[in-house]
Amino acid sequence: MSNPVPPRDRTDQPWRSEGAPPPPPPKRKPPWMRIIIAALLVYLITNLILTLVNGDDDTSVSYTDFTKQVADNNVAKIYSKGDAIQGELRESRPKPKDADGDYKKFTTQRPSFADDKLFEDLERHKVTVTARPVVQERSLLTNLLISLAPMILIIVLWLFIARRVSSGLGGAGGMLGRKQPPKPVEMEGGRRTTFADVAGIDEVEGELNDVVDFLKHPDAYRAMGAKMPRGVLLTGPPGTGKTLLARAVAGEANVPFFSASASEFIEMIVGVGASRVRELFAEARKVAPSIVFIDEIDTIGRARGGGSGLGGHDEREQTLNQILTEMDGFSGSEGVVVIAATNRADVLDPALTRPGRFDRTVVVSPPDREGREAILRIHTRGIPLAADVDLAQVARITPGMTGADLANLANEAALLAVKRRKQDVTMPDFSGALEKVQLGAERSLVMPGEERRRTAYHESGHALLGMLQPGADPVRKITIVPRGRALGVTLSTPDADKYAYTEEYLRGRIIGALGGMAAEQLVFGVITTGAESDLEQVTNLARGMVGRWGMSERVGRLSALPNDGQQPYGLAAAPATLDTIDEEMRRIVDECYAHALHTLQDHRAQLDALAAALLESETLDEADAYHAAGIPRLSKNG
Repeated sequence: MSNPVPPRDRTDQPWRSEGAPPPPPPKRKPPWMRIIIAALLVYLITNLILTLVNGDDDTSVSYTDFTKQVADNNVAKIYSKGDAIQGELRESRPKPKDADGDYKKFTTQRPSFADDKLFEDLERHKVTVTARPVVQERSLLTNLLISLAPMILIIVLWLFIARRVSSGLGGAGGMLGRKQPPKPVEMEGGRRTTFADVAGIDEVEGELNDVVDFLKHPDAYRAMGAKMPRGVLLTGPPGTGKTLLARAVAGEANVPFFSASASEFIEMIVGVGASRVRELFAEARKVAPSIVFIDEIDTIGRARGGGSGLGGHDEREQTLNQILTEMDGFSGSEGVVVIAATNRADVLDPALTRPGRFDRTVVVSPPDREGREAILRIHTRGIPLAADVDLAQVARITPGMTGADLANLANEAALLAVKRRKQDVTMPDFSGALEKVQLGAERSLVMPGEERRRTAYHESGHALLGMLQPGADPVRKITIVPRGRALGVTLSTPDADKYAYTEEYLRGRIIGALGGMAAEQLVFGVITTGAESDLEQVTNLARGMVGRWGMSERVGRLSALPNDGQQPYGLAAAPATLDTIDEEMRRIVDECYAHALHTLQDHRAQLDALAAALLESETLDEADAYHAAGIPRLSKNG
């Protein structure tokens, strides 16, 4: 990748923008409402603080304590209203037993039956009788404001929410939406992604060049009566570069690019997703021509059911309906091209994939050998490579890998070189990285001698049958070093990419997969659990041969099983057909297993020699493996 994915300007923004002009500054209005609310809050808080400060020293004491303080000449002044007396002491005294601390200001109540010549005692001790209360009480206005404060806060909050709802974003989306438009994102170095940063998918690039040319020269197409395609659907396996392609189209056409993942539109509250879609297309129309990219569109674009949706399903359908409406052109979306990516095009709603919505479907497949070499050159531009690194050889032994896989392979090789304290990346680093990616990381597991010997024969059975079987994939490496979940691994890859497989080749794959179990039964007379993954591979191959690829005379030339991997037997065929498929699968596997046993018996000496070399070296590469078995390399073309 030449540039990082543009970040979001805010965490609540469900898309990223690239190349869009800066939005006009918003018109600022005098915030009168905020000033009034702030002043009211300050007034309320000030009154509360003053009330608390003034009321802290007001302590209620008994009349007996009061007369005692008068007799002790400790009362400075009092104020009386009826039988209620407020006063202040000359010196603080401890509060009554049920409270902590001292007090100086106090209140008390004179009993109506008292006849104690209080006024004479006050005059004798020179106590000032004031005309104003010693302890100031809160005013009526203050009490009213304090009692109304919770209600006022609730009203202010309600007004704030109502203003957000009516801000033009619509429904609940207004509460969770944004007031300001997204800002443009400056790319690193000021350079955007172009087709020069994309490799290995030349045929796809050719199809997308039409969109680029349309965005660059719309007037020429309009003069001919041609309309800009509303949408392009990129479909293909994960990691094939669909997102990178969309960014490259925008970079080549030099138009603003808005990207988002479909899942980021979905919220728990119904209506939020639709409002976010409206806002996204509104921003794109302001700077048209532009490109809107929606990744993983199958999240919201799945085929709609007949029943009424509830909760998240209803929200998903509303979001999908809004996308369909925006792409129809009724909202003035001319000049906005929608590019969507998915690896599950089969589950999309037909209304989304019809002409007028997504006019063009582009299949992005894993790259071929030349494409893999070009991708490796892009991902190793910033990696110092040694003279012995042959990227063409690396591309030759990595069939089926996508662009993301190759980027990961180059990174793993660089990490391995750093771990080995090297100054540059060598070919052994790439080999080690490929083994780690394809076989798993090595485990420090010490196996008993007998189990180690059984594992060596198991892997030798796989490898020997792969060497002897005509047209089989060449054996690249054999190891009995535990990797990942396996105790040993045999790696076989073709010399050239294969796009169609013959029945003979598939039978050879089954025979090679059964070779480990056959070798264990031949040498030790037992079958262990180490063949579990082999049997899974055998079952999938046999099922495909019989139920999907028409390689059984009894089942016939038809596809009787679904290709979804979730429900192997599904309901796509009658029970009798499924029974026939089961019988044919067993027949093919039994024939292949018998062939594997017979072949290993005929080449027992080579099997023993290969196992002995494996026990001695633990790992054999391609040349050593063929030499140990005494078998010449049959072909270089697979």
